[in-house]
Amino acid sequence: MTEKESGSVLQFAPFQSAVDEGFWHRLSSLKLNKFGIDESPIPITGFYSPCTNSRVSNHLSLIAESLPPEPSEQSSVTTNVGNRNRCSVPGILYNTNTFEGFHALNKQGLLKAEAQKVWDDIHSGKAEEDCAVLSRFLLISFADIKKWSFHYWFAFPALVLDPPATLVDLRPASQWLSLDEAESLSAACNEWRSSSVTTDVPFFFVSIASNSHATIKHLKEWPSCQQDGNKFLFGFYDPCHLPTNPSWPLRNFLALIGSRWNLEKVCFFCYRENRGFADLSLSLIGEALLSVSQGFPEHKNHICSGWKDTHLVPNAVGWEFNRGKKVPRCISLAQSMDPKRLAISAADLNLKLMRWRALPSLNLNILSATKCLLLGAGTLGCQVARLLMAWGVRKITLLDSGKVAMSNPPRQSLYTLEDCLNGGEFKAIAAVKSLERIFPAVEAEGVVMGIPMPGHPVPSQEEDSVLQDCRRLQVLIDSHDAIFLLTDTRESRWLPTLLCANSNKVD
Repeated sequence: MTEKESGSVLQFAPFQSAVDEGFWHRLSSLKLNKFGIDESPIPITGFYSPCTNSRVSNHLSLIAESLPPEPSEQSSVTTNVGNRNRCSVPGILYNTNTFEGFHALNKQGLLKAEAQKVWDDIHSGKAEEDCAVLSRFLLISFADIKKWSFHYWFAFPALVLDPPATLVDLRPASQWLSLDEAESLSAACNEWRSSSVTTDVPFFFVSIASNSHATIKHLKEWPSCQQDGNKFLFGFYDPCHLPTNPSWPLRNFLALIGSRWNLEKVCFFCYRENRGFADLSLSLIGEALLSVSQGFPEHKNHICSGWKDTHLVPNAVGWEFNRGKKVPRCISLAQSMDPKRLAISAADLNLKLMRWRALPSLNLNILSATKCLLLGAGTLGCQVARLLMAWGVRKITLLDSGKVAMSNPPRQSLYTLEDCLNGGEFKAIAAVKSLERIFPAVEAEGVVMGIPMPGHPVPSQEEDSVLQDCRRLQVLIDSHDAIFLLTDTRESRWLPTLLCANSNKVD
């Protein structure tokens, strides 16, 4: 049995898409204000990054910035350069005016046209200069703006290898390399990812010298390096977490390697990360065999069929599955296309990204339901309130008896000069107004009340009022889950500490 016969067919984990609500909101605005009934294709940009968690794959994401700017925004647009979490991928959007037009689109023809672009980019050398074009994608949609519903379907064009690539071996990178090679490759990857010039370059190759020193290079450098006798790995940012399969971007990368560089045996490197650093136990290295005399089914009778005839485009696959079927998706945003809902969606997206990449056990539902009582709305109170919102806490009560003074705004982030005018507004009230402006979904309440303190004499005429404050403080502590003691003095923290201990509350 030959080596090629002993392997199995190399299989790839499909790309998965994720569309932020802000994308549809922006598309609707562009449709109304710029595109009108024009159905011309629209260039868009998708974003993905290497897998960062052993249990969760990353998606190719579309956000509001994926679409071109509106005319009024042209002068203020800035380009994100070197964002390690947003590797840019070019795409094309066909948005139809009617639902019937959406279904009538020549989907196979559109897919083949995008595959033609990939094939041309490979043979023109463009893919070696700008390797992101290997992962170009297609999106068709119908935006029913009256009903705020959107029908859409992604395609990730992949050139079909015929015969398929044969997988000889696939293991964690840490098991494939020697200890010295692994250490050197890990350091090289971290350097590559930390540089703003290369952090979002998703395809590369690794040269490992006889002394185990690893160097990462751009694809365009391959012609000058292939004869130096080093060990080579062809690397790519792998968004998939599976230990058994490389992900979709490898398909077109192999097409480039086989057709452009005539390699029959390829060692590929599925680069994955953990907490922002190379993880060679999560990353994979595999060996695949290619046939450089590829023949494509639709051209079997053509005398020049194969990799070398650049006019013959291979078959392409890539329409995304929806719950196991090749059908479009539909999303209704009728209840969520107001600014408040969009703010909630954006905030939740940030939290989910943190959970996916760093804290898989983080329960966002528990955080959003947690009731937090902040005793003190000064420098600490303002900052803690902002941080709690950033981590998904929605229910916040601030207690303070003071008013906003002229000296407060520079140090206390929830106040401005306007809060100081006319004698100053109560801090608890001003802070709540500020939180609601920052994030409308917050459920904030301000309580104007002093905290009784030991050692402070109480006039007889104020005894009932102080006792009432004590009882009210007890009720507030009992009705909240977490209490933050953010006042200036130990005396003001004494009574709340006793009440928290008595009620077994976290403080």
